[in-house]
Amino acid sequence: MSKASEEVINWDINKSKKKKSFSSYKVIWMGSIIPILLLIVWEVLSRFGYFPAYLLPAPTTVVGTIINLAEDGSLWGHIGITLYRVFAGFFLGTVAALILGGLVGLYRNAEMLFDPLIQAFRAIPSLAWVPLFILWMGIGEVSKITMISVGVFFPVYLNIISGITSVDRKLIEVGKMNRLSTFQLVRRIILPASLPSFLTGLRSGLGLGWMFVVAAELMGASQGLGYLLIAGQNTLSPETILASILLFAFIGKGTDWILKKLENRTLHWQDRIVKS
Repeated sequence: MSKASEEVINWDINKSKKKKSFSSYKVIWMGSIIPILLLIVWEVLSRFGYFPAYLLPAPTTVVGTIINLAEDGSLWGHIGITLYRVFAGFFLGTVAALILGGLVGLYRNAEMLFDPLIQAFRAIPSLAWVPLFILWMGIGEVSKITMISVGVFFPVYLNIISGITSVDRKLIEVGKMNRLSTFQLVRRIILPASLPSFLTGLRSGLGLGWMFVVAAELMGASQGLGYLLIAGQNTLSPETILASILLFAFIGKGTDWILKKLENRTLHWQDRIVKS
């Protein structure tokens, strides 16, 4: 290869990297416009007295509360225990959904055996499990993590089944014609074809995990962001409540961003419609 050709290739690579970098920055600042505007309007209206401070304190007051919690060291304990509960519940719920969803999606008999009961459980409101889990497992970590696992399980389970059942049957027939074993069919055809639905289910499950952790931390928790919500309510401190809500929003968005990045890297082979 000539030196000129190498320079052209390097120039194309650098151009592609710059384009991706610019696209990433564009996503960040475009997504930040509306939240920043809302915060500015909120701050201005609060400062001019349109929002009573005892009901809706200014954003700067809420941020000050977060800083105070960070300075006295209690914030990191609340964040750490909440992250532990969410990730533990997310892991257990995902594993259970993978096992049952895979069986139900691949085998008709498993669908007839398990799916009706699972769909019945899915219709039960999440808060209905709280008194039962407290009765069975007390108010310790086991009941909280189990609660979150239940919330994570259903969206992951449904998306796994949807992904498997939507695989083109012609591809499976081609695999059988080429004498692929069941394991090879799953690894080389079913898994790649169902991966987009599975990753979507992971993001939905993680989102519900963050919702369920609030209900879980109402079960006698002494630490956690959900505990801060109750503490703010009991002490009539709206700034503490809003601080907890903002922390839920930022950390939840951060974990979803990580999964989104994983999804983009895993599904880089997909054709996507580019919208400008």
